[in-house]
Amino acid sequence: MSARSAFARGAGGSLEGMRLEGIHHITAITGDALANLDFYTRVLGLRLVAKTVNQDDPSVYHLFYADEGGHAGSELTFFEYPGAIPGRPGAGMVHTIVSRVGSEAALDFWEERLGLLEVAAARTPAGALRFADPEGLAHELVVSARDEPLRAMHPEIPPEHALGGFEEVRAHAADPGGSRTLLEDVLGAAAVAESTWELRGERRGGTIAYEPAPAEPGRQSGGSVHHVAWGTTVAEHPRWAEQLRGAGVHATPVIDRHYFHSIYFREPSGVLFEIADDGPGFAVDLPAEEFGTKVILPPRFESRRAHIESILTPLPDPRAGWEPAS
Repeated sequence: MSARSAFARGAGGSLEGMRLEGIHHITAITGDALANLDFYTRVLGLRLVAKTVNQDDPSVYHLFYADEGGHAGSELTFFEYPGAIPGRPGAGMVHTIVSRVGSEAALDFWEERLGLLEVAAARTPAGALRFADPEGLAHELVVSARDEPLRAMHPEIPPEHALGGFEEVRAHAADPGGSRTLLEDVLGAAAVAESTWELRGERRGGTIAYEPAPAEPGRQSGGSVHHVAWGTTVAEHPRWAEQLRGAGVHATPVIDRHYFHSIYFREPSGVLFEIADDGPGFAVDLPAEEFGTKVILPPRFESRRAHIESILTPLPDPRAGWEPAS
């Protein structure tokens, strides 16, 4: 897939009845799975819902954090490449993940909590709370009640203050005009602000905002986003494959990712997009009460389990020994 997919302007097919359901998941890279697990479960209170491997490289962890039920719209996932050097966001890369909270009181809670846990955080001029993970991946929290909150339980975090799912991603644009055309004509996005587009379906929505790219080239490594996935249903997924082909977008065929099915392509600014459906979900492997407690391998890798587990970083169960808040 080239950094700038060539597609026919205005060649998108009919979008009748088709709408992408906001952000399905975001996948990033970590060089330290233990520190990553600690930050996203202990500090931010997300749930480890799946501990599996990169299906293109089973020597690499693929960790999934999400709300209590592992719902699309809350899934933040990481590939672990042990010892990966720090990344640097540049043209064609997502640089900030924006998540929802339910109130100003929740922002106050997170500002205090992050300070107590020695995570540098500051309010932006717009009132959001900005901070970064240990490898520099930027996050913001904003008050938003546009969608039903997707929350995980944690004994130190009141349920009403828990993170509520994704609101937005922000990226550096290399070809803002081309990105606009693909988003509006091919994906059915609506412009909601200057250089900001929303993809909204019946259940939820999410936005992507573009900013000018820095002069320094980006580097995809630890603490950087690999791709952003937009959600659809199992029924509509094949129609999106047809829509992309009809518009001349250079996309992969539908790929079985075990928990969902995926189509990948690069939009004109270079950001790697995915369209992911909503089935079968994490319960295909384990009941909900056991999410994240075992290393799950896709069936084709099961015969290699002993070898694969021997090279993966041993990870503890982050929920061992505590009772979630009711």
